[in-house]
Amino acid sequence: MASSMLWASRAASYLRISVFHRGFSTVLKDLKYADSHEWVKVEGNSATIGITDHAQDHLGDVVYVELPEVGAAVKQGESFGAVESVKATSDVNSPVSGKVVEVNEELSGSPAKVNSSPYEDGWIIKVEMKDAGELKNLMDSEEYSKFCEEEDSKH
Repeated sequence: MASSMLWASRAASYLRISVFHRGFSTVLKDLKYADSHEWVKVEGNSATIGITDHAQDHLGDVVYVELPEVGAAVKQGESFGAVESVKATSDVNSPVSGKVVEVNEELSGSPAKVNSSPYEDGWIIKVEMKDAGELKNLMDSEEYSKFCEEEDSKH
């Protein structure tokens, strides 16, 4: 196992991919994280949102993703949908406020993309942000990794 992690780290380094390993879950350096285990990737005024590798790992196999309508308003810290797995159903909260401009329709037919590719193919919504200042309320990769370790040690 250690040798495969070393190989993956070397490959990521060679490909110039920023990856921070935390146990078995992956935390990407360029994203912001909410304490409810959602990530946000910001490009200009656009925010792509999904659930973290840590969250999908704890949920287990995802069987259904409830998506909001395009045009719906989302508010930081409030639920906009849900992810249903074989273990549980969990609300998905928005890490930023704004208007939904796109939803990942592929999740309707392939909800397991949330498990297999939580940071790429498994994204859930794209939002036109209302207030970029809200990003200050979120954690960076190191803070989120520590948060997960502390949370896991309580269980």
